[in-house]
Amino acid sequence: MTPLADSLLQILAPWRQASAWRVAFSGGLDSTVLLHLLANLARQHCLPALSAIHVHHGLQQAADAWPQYCQQVCDALGVPLQVARVQVPAGASLERAARDARYSIFEQSLASDELLLLAQHRDDQAETLLFRLLRGAGVRGLAAMPQCRPLGRGHLLRPLLDVPRAELERYAAEHRLDWVDDPSNSDHHYSRNYLRHQVMPVLQSRWPQAAASIARSAAHLGEAQGLLGELASMDLRAAEQDRNPPWLPLPTLALAPLRELSAARQRNALSHWLARFTRLPDTDHWAGWENLRDAKDAALPIWRLADGELHRRGAYLWWLSGAWLRPVGQGAEWHDPQQPLCLPDNGHVAFSGSVPDGPLSIRYRLGGEVMHLVDRGHRDLKRLLNEAGVPAFVRGRLPLLYRREQLLAVANLPMAGTNARGAWQLHWRPPTSDQGLS
Repeated sequence: MTPLADSLLQILAPWRQASAWRVAFSGGLDSTVLLHLLANLARQHCLPALSAIHVHHGLQQAADAWPQYCQQVCDALGVPLQVARVQVPAGASLERAARDARYSIFEQSLASDELLLLAQHRDDQAETLLFRLLRGAGVRGLAAMPQCRPLGRGHLLRPLLDVPRAELERYAAEHRLDWVDDPSNSDHHYSRNYLRHQVMPVLQSRWPQAAASIARSAAHLGEAQGLLGELASMDLRAAEQDRNPPWLPLPTLALAPLRELSAARQRNALSHWLARFTRLPDTDHWAGWENLRDAKDAALPIWRLADGELHRRGAYLWWLSGAWLRPVGQGAEWHDPQQPLCLPDNGHVAFSGSVPDGPLSIRYRLGGEVMHLVDRGHRDLKRLLNEAGVPAFVRGRLPLLYRREQLLAVANLPMAGTNARGAWQLHWRPPTSDQGLS
């Protein structure tokens, strides 16, 4: 066994109980070496089932031949291959769009407890830190690529992250491996290629251990980010107490505990919390948090971020995304109240208990609605919503049950969501605010 194979087996030791190992296989040098190493180890040791996945981005004509080439390599090694084709949307950063499309496929492809293996190495790590440093990244970004992290229903692991590219080249030469060369890798228009071909050689001519030293700094920054994450968890503990009604599945924070922190700890705690839902803002856009935090209650402030919005209503913050940011329709006739009624971009409603007589329909607030409550007479709906403390962004989405022109019930609202004798109750299950980010 080669030293590289022995090192790889030690790194993978904690993952030998995974349900499967899947290799992200581009056909290039790095992933070819990783796949070859793993296929040889699988013949000598009892390892999880090994397979490969190739993502075809369709961005250049040369790439059309790569799926077939990857299939030939996998056939020779006895490794099953999945080929996934993606459409990369046009945008300001083609590199980022291609990466997002690729990782989306990886996330969707991983079954429960599977491990995805990527072949990034030490030189890649050094380039990543330099690239992010030049973009003004903070500690989270400068920690560069983590060796391991959750991905979908499984995990992602980079077992070669401490291995220099030169060692992979030596392994490929010793085993007479072939691989595909991506023509775009020599295009200096791409920032990473410019760093790889123009910047790193100059640095290494003066400091031969530059890549190793930069990668070591990334590891130190990774430790620092871990400590900041622990501090954020401590700071969020008081703010994350669940004050939502059970039927409102939205991420919520109390504002008061955050206000007690220093400005830096506020940003750290919010970054930690928001990273589950959205791409984080750059330094300049953090002014949006200060505006939201310091606005008067009557302003109903909103901080718009890349993948959703942070709303402040009174003493609380709510994260909204997906369907919550799209307007609801005009309601719908409920032809079969025995069955739940799906509402476009607004979850669904259903009855418990006996179903009221029809004809029934679901509508939304227009303003000025009045309904009759037992022992309270006619009450303005706006007052009922105020008494129940329903956030403003929910009020326009609350399903209203009508029989012809009579307002019978307001879904999920105490006193107003049921009939006088308690024979039935109207339940609304709203959409979640989950974007599925990792």
